Amino acid sequence: MTTVTIFHNPRCSKSRETLALLEGKGISPEIRLYLENPLTKEELKQILDQLDVSPRGLIRASEAAYKEQNLKNAKLSDDELIDAMVATPKLIQRPIVVVNDKAALGRPPEQVLEIL
Repeated sequence: MTTVTIFHNPRCSKSRETLALLEGKGISPEIRLYLENPLTKEELKQILDQLDVSPRGLIRASEAAYKEQNLKNAKLSDDELIDAMVATPKLIQRPIVVVNDKAALGRPPEQVLEIL
């Protein structure tokens, strides 16, 4: 059986659009409100592997916390960036949809259709 999980922020329009797209395809995903139930470091590393992106590819540089934590600093390691995203989940791009061993970022929402 295939499990579809969406790491969701209901305040985000792209996240809402992605959830609606999945539901429109008859998929009832497991919804993880990652701001209330943050990812562990291990979960985030696994998702980064599934997305095949570096931590910088998943971090929201537009967030105030990005500037406040000086995350633009090129000397920061991947581990340090992952730690920052785990400690401050709003730094993580959203939504992320995971289907078995594949993941996709819902930007644009249609991008998640590639892994269904």
